[in-house]
Amino acid sequence: MKLKVFSPDGTSSSEQDFGLPVFEGDKGLQAVKEVIVAINANNRQGTHSTKTRGEVRGGGKKPWRQKGTGRARAGSTRSPLWVGGGVVFGPRPRDYSKKINAKVKALAFSRALFDRAQAGELAVIEKFELPQPKTKLASEVVRRIAPQGRVLLVDAPFAAETTRASRNLARVTLQEAAKLNTLDLAQHATIIVSTRALDAILARVNGGKN
Repeated sequence: MKLKVFSPDGTSSSEQDFGLPVFEGDKGLQAVKEVIVAINANNRQGTHSTKTRGEVRGGGKKPWRQKGTGRARAGSTRSPLWVGGGVVFGPRPRDYSKKINAKVKALAFSRALFDRAQAGELAVIEKFELPQPKTKLASEVVRRIAPQGRVLLVDAPFAAETTRASRNLARVTLQEAAKLNTLDLAQHATIIVSTRALDAILARVNGGKN
């Protein structure tokens, strides 16, 4: 598959053939969905918690006598009907994690990579290199390649100067090639990959790893 390869300053480009995985039909789409759901689920801490009426402090004394007051019967000030009372069926700490087979992960990653390349949303840059580690210069390079939308920069690994110049750009996210996953590929409008990062990604895809 042919991809645009940009110069480090983003001013010129040429087409080059890369050995990206190729898919036909709907193969791998269900895997992409399952992996994205699993990644989002695994990112949830699951520490949310509320107290039941048995866990809320106080409320041991009956507020008033059962009969004769004209008010509704009440046995505790910690009833869920009262302000300061317990919560009925509230959230409790739990584990949201989902397990995904390694082959399904690899299939989803390859399919997501193919889809982004097929849609023209995967761009290659020779290398991330700036004359000076300045945010303005990094912004200009990104704007030449991807004028709008969220952008993911991928390198293997990033130079300290590139990280320093790019980390404050609001629409730009940085990710190492070794840590790139299906969700990263799916949630950005444009993905800009250095040639060495793409080599690492293709080696990973061809090796069946994710």
